[in-house]
Amino acid sequence: MSVETEADTFVLGDISWRRNLWVCLVGSFTTVVAMTLLLPILPIYVEQLGVTSKTAIMQWSGIAYGATFFTAALVAPLWGHLADRYGRKLMLIRASLGMSVAMSLIGLADNVWHLVALRLLAGLLGGYASGSMVLIATQTPKEKSGWALGTLSAGITAGSLVGPLIGGIFPPLIGIRNTFFCAGGVIFLSFLATVFLISETNRPPRAKKVLHGGFASLPDKRPVIAMLITGSLLLIASMSIEPIITIYVSQLAPASGNVALISGLVMSATALGSIISASHLGRLADRVGHWNVVISGLLVSALLLIPQAFVTASWQLIVLRFLMGLSLGGLIPCIAAVIRHSTPDHSAGRMLGYSISAQHAGQVIGPVSGGFIGGHFGIRAVFLGTALSMAGSACLNWWVARSAGYRALP
Repeated sequence: MSVETEADTFVLGDISWRRNLWVCLVGSFTTVVAMTLLLPILPIYVEQLGVTSKTAIMQWSGIAYGATFFTAALVAPLWGHLADRYGRKLMLIRASLGMSVAMSLIGLADNVWHLVALRLLAGLLGGYASGSMVLIATQTPKEKSGWALGTLSAGITAGSLVGPLIGGIFPPLIGIRNTFFCAGGVIFLSFLATVFLISETNRPPRAKKVLHGGFASLPDKRPVIAMLITGSLLLIASMSIEPIITIYVSQLAPASGNVALISGLVMSATALGSIISASHLGRLADRVGHWNVVISGLLVSALLLIPQAFVTASWQLIVLRFLMGLSLGGLIPCIAAVIRHSTPDHSAGRMLGYSISAQHAGQVIGPVSGGFIGGHFGIRAVFLGTALSMAGSACLNWWVARSAGYRALP
């Protein structure tokens, strides 16, 4: 009979959480690609489904795109709670299988109502990327959590960049409907990998009912509340320029015939910067403290937003958005890490679910508020207002970290 030594246990545990990370990374990447590949083809698909007016096409495209975030924000805390009760791996299995079915069904839509309903269903059944954050946050050693969550965040952001690219390449080759069928098939492969390759240790017991979960179980609510606010503001800051960027670029380069291309580069620059910096800032946070990275990232982004309001050429805006992406790349992983470290094990999934809902809310509020402020007060007001909110969030985090006794900037 062999005896398992402490060193053997460490090596096996190390292999386990690293394998979990790579499976979740690939699964999150593919599901985000599937969710975003319809961006360049959505108006075309809406028109194919029988909508003829240009105004109606734009309206239905916006409704169909936002529908997924709406239902995802509503159910994220529920899936987090069920993950605490029945296991985080089970929620990933549910999400990958549900997304595979929903994406395939989108390819079978007969009218625009079907499309919107199936997008709502995708948000309801999905959540693989956010579920991966919960599993990695709870299964990774705390001293490695920043790097692991940063790596996962980089994969998720990369999916949001690659998705529209695939959406522009595949439909002309195989058709829009077949593109959705292929996306569903790829997600089904992620489902199989999740079932057979992910292992969950310290799984919450099924029979044990948590009587005092949620915020009532938190020894100190301030860190979690601060992270919920920060996550929402972060997504608002990233998404606030979406409805105005094309207009802004046309003002910066009125004679240019490549406004759409330049606008796409501006939108992609922030995501590219985030991909590059996410794992590095996560590793840095493991050494210097997650609060310090959050506060510093918010302050740097606030400073970078100010000159964006006064640029005179589009290349300046691209550079500033890229630098802003570098500063923000590690914030989502750090937010998840702070919540995880501030929450008992039996409530970690639910609290991270609330965080995901707050971020989805930011994805909805950002474009709406950016369009409203830009239309009523001018485009510069969007950048300056967002800078003010980032600075305010940095001050809030500094105050909470200092008052709660966490390691933070002096």
